[in-house]
Amino acid sequence: MKIHKEGRRILFFTLLALLAINLLLFRVNERHLLFNQIFAGISVIVFLLLLQFFRSPYRNLLTHEDLLIAPADGKVVVIEDVHEGEYFDDMRKQISIFMSPINVHITRNPISGIVRYFRYHPGNYLVAWHPKSSTKNERTTVVVESDAGPFVLFRQIAGAMARRIVWYVNEGDEVNQGEEFGFIKFGSRVDIFVPLDTELKVGLGEKVKGGETVIAQLKVAQPGLFS
Repeated sequence: MKIHKEGRRILFFTLLALLAINLLLFRVNERHLLFNQIFAGISVIVFLLLLQFFRSPYRNLLTHEDLLIAPADGKVVVIEDVHEGEYFDDMRKQISIFMSPINVHITRNPISGIVRYFRYHPGNYLVAWHPKSSTKNERTTVVVESDAGPFVLFRQIAGAMARRIVWYVNEGDEVNQGEEFGFIKFGSRVDIFVPLDTELKVGLGEKVKGGETVIAQLKVAQPGLFS
């Protein structure tokens, strides 16, 4: 298992700060040894929690042009037909994956294709499972024309703890299924919007793994037709 590049700087400076504080305590607070030991233990726990948050485990990536793969680790919290107003302006099937602080927070391309649209939206920090977080919170919107034909929209959405969204894609880029397209720091959610006739392979409450779990099968577009 590796440490993700987004966490290396944070981990380095956190380690330096914790070491400095602990050394100072043991130097100037010698008479309160128990307190110093407790603080040292808490410091170790804090650092280990950060370490597991920024982990980048090996994944046996699954690739297939008409399969939609989970873009993130987490739990399926929404499956419903909704009106998507930012890009499609029509009804789409929405699948939302909630990422808790203990999940891997790498976000991956759910399909291969060409990025036809990208936008970053500053916003609020409502809890990630709030119904309005998809349109009110800080977020990115990516639309990919898949190799299978249908257009798929997915969003990184910041949560109450998440204060920074990182992305690695831009309009016109060619993306490969399973590869990283971004990272969300400290709790978040990913929404995916697909055509209504998409066959889902997951249910509400199901846990998924980014890059590995099949969440839907796309209906392959006929030549000259668009979803």
